[in-house]
Amino acid sequence: MPTLPPGLMTVLLLIGSNIFMTFAWYGHLKIKHEKLWILILASWGIAFFEYCLMVPANRIGYGVFSAAQLKTIQEVITLSVFVLFSVFYLGEAIRWTHIVGFALIALGAGFIFYKG
Repeated sequence: MPTLPPGLMTVLLLIGSNIFMTFAWYGHLKIKHEKLWILILASWGIAFFEYCLMVPANRIGYGVFSAAQLKTIQEVITLSVFVLFSVFYLGEAIRWTHIVGFALIALGAGFIFYKG
């Protein structure tokens, strides 16, 4: 069975972990009728699975990427996952100002990988 390169495995695990974390942090926003403490416990439960992916992602990726690069990859993935979540789960519109702001963040993130 072929194994994935560590860099690709890292990115895939980070995508999975960010999907879980986005639901843990923001999924409850559509649930208006539940008590806050129940939502907190549910979010902790979801976050457990995020950690089950995030920790291996960072362990596999460290060495291929620096710690700063790992954090940068994670943040860009977080924004990307959040845009999709916001549109498709929360039903919120993405404005051009959001796109420009996210693009500037991604541009800034690119400097972390610049070797000049």
